[in-house]
Formats: sequence, C-alpha cells, structure tokens
Amino acid sequence: MLFQPAIIALLLASALCVLALAASAPFAVEVIRRWDIRSGSERQLQLERRTYLFSTLLVFVLGLQLAAVLLFVFNAEKMSAMFVGAMCAVGTLNVNAFGFPALNAKIAVFFLAAMWLAINHIDSRARDYPLVRLKYALLLVLAPLLAASAWIELQYFLGLKADVITSCCGSLFSEGSPTLAAEASAMKPLPAMWLFYGASGTTIALAAWHGMGGARRDWLAYALAAASAVAFAATVAGILAFVSLYVYEHPNHHCPFCILKPEYGYQGYLLYLPLFVATAAGLAVGAVQPFARRESLREIVPAFSRNLAAIAANGFALTAVIATAMIWNSRLILLEH
Repeated sequence: MLFQPAIIALLLASALCVLALAASAPFAVEVIRRWDIRSGSERQLQLERRTYLFSTLLVFVLGLQLAAVLLFVFNAEKMSAMFVGAMCAVGTLNVNAFGFPALNAKIAVFFLAAMWLAINHIDSRARDYPLVRLKYALLLVLAPLLAASAWIELQYFLGLKADVITSCCGSLFSEGSPTLAAEASAMKPLPAMWLFYGASGTTIALAAWHGMGGARRDWLAYALAAASAVAFAATVAGILAFVSLYVYEHPNHHCPFCILKPEYGYQGYLLYLPLFVATAAGLAVGAVQPFARRESLREIVPAFSRNLAAIAANGFALTAVIATAMIWNSRLILLEH
C-alpha cells in the first residue's frame, strides 16, 4: 500500500515539513533570544539574512500542507476500490483506527498553517519586522502538532491492509450510529437549512462590514473569525443533513464523501474548496487583528484584513450558491410547499 504514488507524495510532504521545522527550530530559538532590529551588529545582519531563507522555506512547506489535505481526501476516494466493503473514502478511512484522526489532524494543520502564513505575510511587509520573535515562537508550538499529524498519517498508511473488510458510509452516517456525524445527519432538513444559510449569511454580513470600514474594530475581526468557524461547522452539518440528499436524490444517503465521486460529477470539490478557503481567510482575520495597533503595522493589517474578509465573504457566498444550485437541480423533494 505504501507504494501508491499519492501515498508516497503525502508521506514525502509530511516528512519534508517535519524536517524543515526541525531544522528551523534552533534558528527559531536563536531569533527569540537575540533578535534586535535596532542593532547593526554582524550577528543581527546574519539573522536578518537567514530569516529571508527560513521564511521562504517555511512558506513553501506550510503551503504544501494546504495542498496535502486535498490530496489526502482524493487518495482516500481513489483507494476505496481496493478494500472489501468500501464504496467511497469513508471505507478507506475506516480500514484502521488512524484514518479519521489523520484526516482531522490534516484539517487542523491546514487552518493553523493558514493563520501562521497570514501572520508571516504582514510581518514581512513591515519595515521593522515587529513579529519575528512571535512568529518563530508560534513555529515552535506548531512543530510538534505537525509532527503528531505526520505520525498519525504514517500509522494510518502502515495499517492499510487489503484483506481487511471495512465499513462504508451507510453505517457511519446512519441515524442509529453513536457519532457526531450521525447526529448532524439526523437533523431535519428545514432546521439544517436555517442553520446553514443563517450561519453563512451572518458570516458574509460580518465580512462585508469588516471590509467596508470595520477593519479597525477589534471585536468585529474576532467576531468574523468566530463566525467563520461556526459557518464551517454549519456547512458541513448542512451537507450531511440535506445537501447530500439532493445530490444523490435519495432521502437516506447522507455521506459527505460520495459527492466527490465521478458519478456525481465531482460536485463535492465545488463545495469544499471555497468552504475551506473562506474559513481559512476568516480565521486569519482574527489571527492578524491583535497586531493592528503596532506602529509599523497600522496600515498593513487593516488593508490585508479587508482582503481576507473579501475572500471569506466570496467563499462562503460561493459555497451557498453552489449548494443552492445543487438543490435546485435535484429531482428530490424533501420539503412540501
């Protein structure tokens, strides 16, 4: 199993990230201890030159982790044909106990990496690099989390056995299953629609307000970040409770992974890509807001934050429009008029 091209690519990406962060850790400690932008010493000049190198390297490897989430899900879907009982990515992830933890860990790394990259961006644009110590301290916190994610992913791939009989989405997302996903699947369509469109609409409104002049209001930035997280959860719940039913045109098929399959036109990617980008942008607004009052960042943070808010608003709006189009084009009738 380990010699599947996608698995090799995923393991190499994780290994590269862990190695890069391990190599950066001693430098991060040195920056935290000795960085002084006011100094013209040779040591400070060397630190400044090396920060360009390490920042570029870290942007590359963390950006690679963003793409790895998509590849991980795509690979799980493609490998479902190799396991008895698997009909979609759920069956592949259920082959052993590390499947869904690996996916959840990669999603968490995706959002954490996006927030670190946002902080790194505003710091690199300031004349005095005011967040150098902070971003390298955050890197030391992020490193063990990335290492743990890589370890879980490795355990999952090592545990893939072709002779295992796995279970698919019918058991995981059925109403009798004792899981959070099953609870979301059991929601009635109408309340789920109110939650989905209400959370998305609230987040879009906050993002629009933030982008049209509210970028200097701290509470608004944090509200947008919190609303983005809620909208992400509400959208996933909505996909489970009613969007997937309209796509499959079946009142009891709640799987959020089968919509990634070719027989459904890969429609799931149209939903998930803007959703993840929008959520990452919304969270990043909250991540950079604490630094808006720094002297050298007074103009940089609001401008960048407005751009992030625009991405969040457009992303959530696009997700809602695509979900609505899926409902409109379906022949299934869940709600009586």
